[in-house]
Amino acid sequence: MRVEIKAPELSESVQTGTLLAWRKQAGEAVRRDETIADLETDKVILEISAPASGVLAELRVAEEAEVRAGQVLAILETDEAVASPGPVATPSEAAPIAPPPAPEPEPAAPAPASAEPAVQPARPPECPPCPPCTTGERAERRVPMSRLRQRIAERLKQAQQTAALLTTFNEINMQPVQELRGRYKARFEQERGVKLGLMSFFVKATCQALKQFPALNAYVDGHEIVHHDYYDIGVAVSSERGLVVPVLRDADRMSFAEIEQAIADFARRANSLELALEELEGGTFTISNGGVFGSLLSTPIVNPPQSGVLGLHRIQDRPVAENGQVVIRPMMYVALTYDHRIVDGREAVSFLKAIKDDLEDPARLLLEL
Repeated sequence: MRVEIKAPELSESVQTGTLLAWRKQAGEAVRRDETIADLETDKVILEISAPASGVLAELRVAEEAEVRAGQVLAILETDEAVASPGPVATPSEAAPIAPPPAPEPEPAAPAPASAEPAVQPARPPECPPCPPCTTGERAERRVPMSRLRQRIAERLKQAQQTAALLTTFNEINMQPVQELRGRYKARFEQERGVKLGLMSFFVKATCQALKQFPALNAYVDGHEIVHHDYYDIGVAVSSERGLVVPVLRDADRMSFAEIEQAIADFARRANSLELALEELEGGTFTISNGGVFGSLLSTPIVNPPQSGVLGLHRIQDRPVAENGQVVIRPMMYVALTYDHRIVDGREAVSFLKAIKDDLEDPARLLLEL
């Protein structure tokens, strides 16, 4: 029985992909649910599995070719006569068998002193290692952009061309959060099974600020503004293949532990290419943490069609003035890039100030003040 293996249905926003590599070749036996190919989309890499056990009779698509959802990729032959690794060859058809090794020579008496010594084949002299080439040539390589990288480039350019982007900055004294984490991190990890990081504080503060300034949770659609009455926060995660933004659905309803667990899971599965398409779609606002790579200050770009992105940066001890005294505090610069078409400067500055106030008095996050 011949079975067609088709590219899976992807999503409304993703209709094509690139066949990265065949893990099995034509004529090879495969087992049911065994991965036979990798398909790269704009957002994730999907594994194509065999629908049944059998033999791959035909590969219809070459590696690196673009494929559409539902396109036939290969033909699987599931007949038992063919599903075995291969027919048993008859003696006349069998491959030639290598002759057995020659038997060891029987020991012989030593040759007389006058006999000529046995001639041994001369060994070629060992060449010294070649010195590195110094021809002065400077090589160049052309490497095709992955679909993920193409999509990132396309969306970032789209943001610059369609939105009126502006960035405002502030700084946050992170000492209250660090002190709170220091008191409870051991107990939190023991009871919740995950570390108490910084991102849960920023996600909570962001949700509260979005409720105060809903324009940052909206987007422009033609001559209309679409407002969201829910808070799906995208969290930028760096993977080996590029930046992906999985989404925390209804983040305002999540606990600190649920947020930390979800983000840790996103990071793990981003590197192992296990994120599902639906986890990367949507999102009403994005948080990007460049501080984990040492960034001190940056201007993040919004993730279209969203209207705002919060950029976090490295925590650095700096002298600040408190009550007329100069003290050293762990400070973080934060940046908000927003679409000035629907977000006014007053709203943007106030939004960032609200996040600063919550982080410098984290009890407000628990009381939702």
